[in-house]
Amino acid sequence: MSPEPLPPVAPEVLAEAVGQLTARLRKKLDAAVAECAGKALAGSGGSVEVRFGEDTLVILRPGPSGAVTEPGQAVCSCLLAPRCLHRAAVLGAAPLADADTVPPADPAAPEPSEGTPPPVTAPVTASSVPVTTEEARPSPTPAQVDAAAGLWLAAAEALAAGVTAGGTVVQAELLRAAHSARLAGLPRAEAAALRVVRGLRTARERHRGQRLSDLTAAFRTLLAGAAALASGAAGAEEVGTARRAYAEGGSLRVLGLCREPVLSATGYGGVTTHLLGPDGSLCTLSDVRPGGVSRAKGAGTASVALGGAVLDHAGLARGGLLIAGATVSADGRLGAGRGVRATPVRGADWSQEPVAAFFARPVREAVASSLDAAASAPGDVGPALLGCDVEVLGAADDHLLARVLDGGPLVRLRVAHPHPELAHAENLRRIGGFPGVVLRVLGRPDPDRAATLRPLAVGPVPGASSSLRLPEEWRGHADLGYDRLQGDHFPRPEAGAAPGTPGPAGADPLADAPLWRVRRLLETGVAGGRRAVAEAARGADRTALGVPLRRAGLAGAAELAEGLAAEADRRPRDSFGRLVDASPDAYARAWLASAVHLDAAERALVTASWS
Repeated sequence: MSPEPLPPVAPEVLAEAVGQLTARLRKKLDAAVAECAGKALAGSGGSVEVRFGEDTLVILRPGPSGAVTEPGQAVCSCLLAPRCLHRAAVLGAAPLADADTVPPADPAAPEPSEGTPPPVTAPVTASSVPVTTEEARPSPTPAQVDAAAGLWLAAAEALAAGVTAGGTVVQAELLRAAHSARLAGLPRAEAAALRVVRGLRTARERHRGQRLSDLTAAFRTLLAGAAALASGAAGAEEVGTARRAYAEGGSLRVLGLCREPVLSATGYGGVTTHLLGPDGSLCTLSDVRPGGVSRAKGAGTASVALGGAVLDHAGLARGGLLIAGATVSADGRLGAGRGVRATPVRGADWSQEPVAAFFARPVREAVASSLDAAASAPGDVGPALLGCDVEVLGAADDHLLARVLDGGPLVRLRVAHPHPELAHAENLRRIGGFPGVVLRVLGRPDPDRAATLRPLAVGPVPGASSSLRLPEEWRGHADLGYDRLQGDHFPRPEAGAAPGTPGPAGADPLADAPLWRVRRLLETGVAGGRRAVAEAARGADRTALGVPLRRAGLAGAAELAEGLAAEADRRPRDSFGRLVDASPDAYARAWLASAVHLDAAERALVTASWS
């Protein structure tokens, strides 16, 4: 029989199972979790079974949602059950169930069905759609402050342990604190904790797609949010909402900009269609369900589920909708409530108003607004889209070099979605084969790289002779994740013209700044824990850390990094002179201060690189 995948497990179920283990069994838990790999088999009635030896069998019976959400749905046949190592190991080997606290539905819509997807890790645009929003709620309640304090302590312990020591026991304590945060009404804090646990799991399993920088950012978000809530001074943004809040938007006319494939780390796929509101604000309409990349590819031509509109996402990206009774969330997502009615209307070419005005905004101003909005947004909300006209200079390594027209900066165009089954990479390679072509580009600025744009769609520049020649039915733009550019879509090279060379990429203020030393120290702490930071900054390395930073005028970064190194190396003694473990609280605060400072400094450098 072929192995069966384990069903997702609710975080609180795993936390309870680990909490019931003795100290001796906890030391064996990670090894037992590793033994579960490939041992799950399908049982009767939709159950999943994992056998340990001849006499011990663990059975998981998922509920109607497909996840194990109750302790009684996980049973073991051994004498120690339910306080046994086998049951905890199987639960620890299973994927975490997605939080159901933020379903993508508005209050006027029907309750989400079983197939409604959870929040995904795809970027979403921030929007200034003019809707009436609820006033900011008061400061956190005493129960929320207590839950946040517990979450801070668990997060600090996990940070001090790092990936190397952040096994199932450490993860379970963080999940227990996350569940307490959920019960206290802190959905944003819970979601941040779940991202950290998933990041720890991915890093320990050494998945190919794992990036240490992502886990570092997840720790920064979790610790910053928990600290603000535990202080009692946090506002509604840090508390979050259990359900996405939709407000009445009245009558709304939106025009399609492009489609973007969506892929999540938890097996969901679909499409997000980006739309332009009447005042130039951005909004989105998404269709994301289980299915991965195959679902993402097919959803590009799936019907739009909004107010009975007879359109698919391909048609909406090149058309528009007149929506009566519209509901819009604060981040620009359109709701599909019972009272919403939508009528297809003619769209606008990128060269026509009001879409053309979106591309006329100064690039540096648009980038600064996009990155600032992303920095203050929760979780996985990415930078907002921006549009600009560029001249492609040619390919360089794994990206294209392009110059923003009318004296703009030199920018790098990188693949928005690298999955080989999507069209992004192939389209970007084809564009690189036509140096000198001018394009109108719609994309998302990369917040981690200097002057880097992740293009989602391209179109011809009005009035330019050496620009794209797209089919009439494409309505003036190509969605790089779905449409495939061909040779006849590009201008023919002039006779005798030699292929151009991209030339030097120019200075990269982010790469040239010694801030990489701080970044490496922070990531070392995430990977190896507190001890790794202490070892990395001992002796001559401590001096080498601060001197280059001060020489570059980054005295604040130097002071914070040296403070982090000193705190990591602090080894207190008890009244008898014996070494004791230092509290993780001061270390986590030192790490967080340095991480927040680094994030702000890098964001400022990235913004400046677009000048």
